[in-house]
Amino acid sequence: MADVAHAVGVSSGTVSRALRGLPGVSDALRRRILRAAENLDYVVSPAASGLVTGRTGSVAVLVPFIARWFHAQVLAAVHEVLRGAGFEIVLYHVEGTAERREFFETLPVRRRADGLVVIALSLTEREARRLDGLGMPVVGAGTCLPGGLPEVGIDDSEGAAKAVHHLANLGHERIGMIRTTDDEGVHQGVSRRRLAGFRSAMGERGLEVAPAAVVSAPWGADGGARAMGELLSLREPPTAVFAEADDVAVGALRTLRRSGVDVPADMSVVGFDDSPVAELLDLTTVGQSVREQGLVAGRLLLDAVQQVGTGDSRVRLGTRLVTRGTTSRPGGASHPR
Repeated sequence: MADVAHAVGVSSGTVSRALRGLPGVSDALRRRILRAAENLDYVVSPAASGLVTGRTGSVAVLVPFIARWFHAQVLAAVHEVLRGAGFEIVLYHVEGTAERREFFETLPVRRRADGLVVIALSLTEREARRLDGLGMPVVGAGTCLPGGLPEVGIDDSEGAAKAVHHLANLGHERIGMIRTTDDEGVHQGVSRRRLAGFRSAMGERGLEVAPAAVVSAPWGADGGARAMGELLSLREPPTAVFAEADDVAVGALRTLRRSGVDVPADMSVVGFDDSPVAELLDLTTVGQSVREQGLVAGRLLLDAVQQVGTGDSRVRLGTRLVTRGTTSRPGGASHPR
């Protein structure tokens, strides 16, 4: 900065005001200073600026997966908002148990970022307390946060109920569910809420939930395939199945195809998320606005960092039933209800 000031013949304070866009510098002088800074390849030091402003100019994102479509879309939308506001993005990828434990033990985000976005991670009570005590703005995207911290997500229970009502309206009475087990604790909260919505809607329609008709399996296509095999082995299999995620429904469809079970004539299948693969496989599903969750999360964090009042800081986006070719009336039903 001193070199720039010497080249233009002004003080370092004037250079600082010009580069930060502050008043008190004429347009002509500001242009001269910017040209000199460009000629000298001068770049503002974030560390030095942080000593003055108390900010780092960076925001952190905590994400369990970066290859899965949901997390990637939310991350891209968050990045779009925050980079557009001039922030650098610091990514913390905690896919394994060891990485996750290390993050919450050390909290490396401290003093390195002005705020944190947490994408689709079910937090333990201890982890939630650790984030709450960071002393910086924290926003959840598809993540339930404690103490009224800002978050954006969907009503998972309501979405699962839409799947059940759709199947019941078609005339199905024996409806099963495939939910996921999750050793890493990433999807536990989502799974519990979708199971609750399934049970609630079944009760509302006066339909019995047979214990054996709710099967748990690891996340993904292989888990869904295994769970569908368990349902087909029942003495009286369901005529329809709700899979709590499209990635799980893909595996269920694979088992049905290999078993010679016609979909949807002999078995209807509904997923959740409306991922790209759902459209590819013509899968009936419950859709959610993934990109919108990332955009809203980015705006919430931006407002919190800039200390701008936002009104409602806990945003719930709607879900929608997307009817495709994997659901129909059960065999023998004369008409839908």
